[in-house]
Amino acid sequence: MNKINQLILFACLFTSMPVYAQIESQTYSFQQSDKYSDIIYNTKTRFHTSIRPFLFKNELLDRKDSLESANMVDSDNWIMRKLFNEHLVWVEEEDHTFYLDVLPDFQIGTEIMGEDKRKTWMNTRGIQVGLTIKDKFTLYSSFFENQAVFPAYLDDYIAKNGVVPGQSSAKNSRERKKDWMYATASLTYDFSPYFQVTAAYDKNHIGDGYRSVLLSDFSSNYTHLKFTGEIGNVKYASIWAYMNDPKNPRIDSLNSGGRYGDGIKFGAFQYIDYNATNRLSVGFFQSVVWANRNRAGHRGFDLNYLNPAVLYRPIENNNRTSPDKMFLGLNARYKVLNNMSAYGQFLLGEFTAKEFFAGNGYAHNKWGAQLGLRGFDIFAIKNLNFLGEYNWVRPYTYQHFTSISNYSNNGEPLAHPQGANFKEFVGILNYSWRRFDFSSKALYSNFGTDPDSDTNMGGDIFQSYTTIPNMYGNTIGQGVKNNLYYADFRAAYVLNPKYNLRLELGYTQRYRTIEGAATQKSGVVSFGLRSSFRNFYGDI
Repeated sequence: MNKINQLILFACLFTSMPVYAQIESQTYSFQQSDKYSDIIYNTKTRFHTSIRPFLFKNELLDRKDSLESANMVDSDNWIMRKLFNEHLVWVEEEDHTFYLDVLPDFQIGTEIMGEDKRKTWMNTRGIQVGLTIKDKFTLYSSFFENQAVFPAYLDDYIAKNGVVPGQSSAKNSRERKKDWMYATASLTYDFSPYFQVTAAYDKNHIGDGYRSVLLSDFSSNYTHLKFTGEIGNVKYASIWAYMNDPKNPRIDSLNSGGRYGDGIKFGAFQYIDYNATNRLSVGFFQSVVWANRNRAGHRGFDLNYLNPAVLYRPIENNNRTSPDKMFLGLNARYKVLNNMSAYGQFLLGEFTAKEFFAGNGYAHNKWGAQLGLRGFDIFAIKNLNFLGEYNWVRPYTYQHFTSISNYSNNGEPLAHPQGANFKEFVGILNYSWRRFDFSSKALYSNFGTDPDSDTNMGGDIFQSYTTIPNMYGNTIGQGVKNNLYYADFRAAYVLNPKYNLRLELGYTQRYRTIEGAATQKSGVVSFGLRSSFRNFYGDI
């Protein structure tokens, strides 16, 4: 109880402070957040860039308003204004604002390279609402009903995992036409300029990169409570999450074997970020995932993990016997130039000091890392942004006894989509001019997979790490050798920036070579009327 009382006291301390600025929230999208790079990454600011999604306040909110009202179409016609300039429903009163939009996502495409020359399409009907009250409270929510036919490689992923990547469980995962729902909700109360509380069904991303080896926005949404506080050059975030595990379903109380819903797991994530100077930022990360029910019986939410302190448990040898999966991590960023930043991450899951420095491929030395460089307005071209990134994770890093306690949510990794046992290079180039958006992405990944379901080579995080075949001699990429080459190009005209309504032309090309098997090839040309701010990860 002492820990709970300390937490309540911490909240009450900030409640007494005055409120100054309006706030808004929005679900995280790398493509959209990149448009704020010139504000958050220049050397004149000390913005904490590594905690996402952003809460829009002050200069960030001003930029959001500027982006949403840029290059407006001059018309008094109601239909023209709603189509090109305004929210479908917009209410602005002295003490509150409210908006509502319909979000279509209609795409048609054709596979021009794969053996299965199928027609692809997506039919999505969505809605979003936003509400602010008295500069203290903000709500954002969206809901989508979706049907789609995907390229064959995404079919394979969905059939294996039962999940549309990063979205939600598919109702008919083994049929060609997929059907799923996707929803987000976020409610934030701003106690003061220094402390906010958010209750959400959404995602989080820790880091400055496209990927994160700490906590990424790849997996499906999960219910969570988040406290964020900022004093001076320090920003703190603590997240407590309720997550699902479809691979370990609950059974009924009569033990008849009947399914009683997905398994339940919990997660606690703490992150503290320190801006040492305008250029240098260093952050410390801690996470722990545990099962709602383990061999000892019902456990529920462990109140010990309400402790908001970072680095409060030793990690050496801990994960080998503990029923919980724990990580420590480091995130750093340095602004090399006014418009260019270097960033990196290091994740430590388990280690034995003597073996860690011996370099002998010890299986229980589990870690991952990231190095990257990103910039804005390169070559003095306004809104031309780039990112280059290298990620690598050792075998077995995110595994645990079972999936109910490993580093996953709803059958997908909480960190990198590839799981573990990989090396990856990512390059991204984005350019915006007036209402035109252009984006390109190239990716190369080298990774190892299991030769059969009984052999654990360390890439599949849903394998049990009690089945590791060799304690020594483990290397990244071991197992069946795979090489993935992926490229994506998009050109869009934004009809209405208020809800990202756009006409979009795209081309995606993917090669995957598999040792001892035929090369997978895919090339999809697509066109669509699209909207919303959600991420859809097809680069897997």
